[in-house]
Amino acid sequence: MVLIAASAYPASSAGLNAMENFMRTVKSGKADFVQVVTAPPKDGQAARSKTSRGSFSFVRPQRFRFDYRQPFEQTIVADGQTIWLYDVDLNQVTARKQSQALSSTPAALVAAAVDVKDLQSDFVLQEQPDKDGLSWLQATPKAKDGQIQQLRVGFKGDLLAVLEIADSFGQRSVLTFQNFEANAAVPASTFQFKPPAGADVVRQ
Repeated sequence: MVLIAASAYPASSAGLNAMENFMRTVKSGKADFVQVVTAPPKDGQAARSKTSRGSFSFVRPQRFRFDYRQPFEQTIVADGQTIWLYDVDLNQVTARKQSQALSSTPAALVAAAVDVKDLQSDFVLQEQPDKDGLSWLQATPKAKDGQIQQLRVGFKGDLLAVLEIADSFGQRSVLTFQNFEANAAVPASTFQFKPPAGADVVRQ
């Protein structure tokens, strides 16, 4: 574990400290989540939002799983080598090499990186003012060619509470985590994925 010297950041760096402690002390976890995605206004119409619900689990490093249950079923699994995305309605599986797809994504902040120094190779980290009882950290991807423009992470104490994502299409996605269980026992089988029989598999 690479600790950050106290002089490296302002004394008020609650968000950075929370991220540091989260990555250092929480090696696995699971939670329920609510995700609200808001599209930008179009043709004079008001911004539109859609809400999804599901569950999330991870084991550091490099393994995580999102199971969307409402309103549509979708599964995203990272097994350490491949990221699998399974759309139940389309009966389609998309597979991407994890090493090429993960570094500047929200999942890198939550589950993939091993410490803050690791994060800083892909993100510019900036302290944000406390708000809504949470400590906030802003992360801007260093790569300029990705879809993610900016991320904000909110912590309640040292536990992940909110993840806000702004993308290059003007969309804003807010994931709120509930019933977070730090260092939960997550079976290895959680991160094993086999495309269902008959599913169309697209490898990228």
